[in-house]
Amino acid sequence: MIFGLFEILILYIISIGSLIQGFFKVKNYQNKGLTPKTSFTIIVPFRNEEKNLPKLLKSFSNLNYPTDLFEVILVDDSSKEKFQVLNSKFQITIVDNVRNSNSPKKDAITTAMQHVKTNWVITTDADCIVPENWLLTFDNYIQENKVSMLAGAVSYECENLFLHHFQQLDLTSLQGATIGSFGLGKGFMCNGANFAYTKSLFENLKGFDGNDKIASGDDVFLLQKAIEKFPNEVHYLKAQEAIVITKPTETCKSLFYQRVRWAAKTSSYKSTFGKFLGIIVFFGNLSFVIAFFLFVLRIWHYPFFVLFAFLKFTIDFILLYKTNQFLTKTRIKSLLLSSLLYPFFSSTVALYSLFGSYEWKDRRFVK
Repeated sequence: MIFGLFEILILYIISIGSLIQGFFKVKNYQNKGLTPKTSFTIIVPFRNEEKNLPKLLKSFSNLNYPTDLFEVILVDDSSKEKFQVLNSKFQITIVDNVRNSNSPKKDAITTAMQHVKTNWVITTDADCIVPENWLLTFDNYIQENKVSMLAGAVSYECENLFLHHFQQLDLTSLQGATIGSFGLGKGFMCNGANFAYTKSLFENLKGFDGNDKIASGDDVFLLQKAIEKFPNEVHYLKAQEAIVITKPTETCKSLFYQRVRWAAKTSSYKSTFGKFLGIIVFFGNLSFVIAFFLFVLRIWHYPFFVLFAFLKFTIDFILLYKTNQFLTKTRIKSLLLSSLLYPFFSSTVALYSLFGSYEWKDRRFVK
């Protein structure tokens, strides 16, 4: 038992170590102040977001980008109250979602695509805030590189609450894994709250055909299809000026269901690397849970457990620290307690996602 758990830990350390190496390979990017040339359509699917949408639209108003080079399409996914925009200095179109699949968000993006006139689209979520140089940074990178798809970073705006700090640590680990995988040339994950691609690429890939039965994954499945066909045209935009800020969930239940929704799509990944890494991370966290109970039951001696925990937390901390420096430039709060609880949370989410249902936007979805 002892040797088996340490063998899993060694595989885990090697995997996270490779992500750390990949993280450093993706170079930080800053916009060069080039004259904007790229026309964007910003697609925002929403459902009952009357409190969040005005804040998002205000951040669009503050963009350091010509208003004639971007427009916004809001896709209403059966909200209880109709959202209206009275005045805007840029073009906004509100359309109703046309449902054709088991995935409301994929349907929303597909619906919006029928109205897109620009070559580039960029998706974000209704509960987000975008930085003023968001589009400018994407535009400058596009001008300087041959690219058809760009994945960007997402971070949380946290209050001084443990639940928020815990979510920030979780999201930081996901962002670190995302950037690291791109650095290794094996990108498999991204976040639809900050994701850009050409309309022609979307049409070439036939949109979400092949995975529209899966409720989530409007971002990762499209990314994996693109990398499979055009690997050299899919990049990660590691730019602090393009980090989108979103809101953490407010309850443990909503956090659990959100992470279950994210985990549920892992088994359907096309990326062999993504599946392999998911398995290694799952067993790495599960092995810590098992080691903890062996220690509590006094089957494992204290030095074995301390060594096991130290090795795991050290490799995790390196990836978390470097990623957090990029995302927030502030220290990770509640790090020790969050790190101790995370393996239990992660293992439970992974196991539940294989069989359980989850709630999302007042709807229930079954695996």
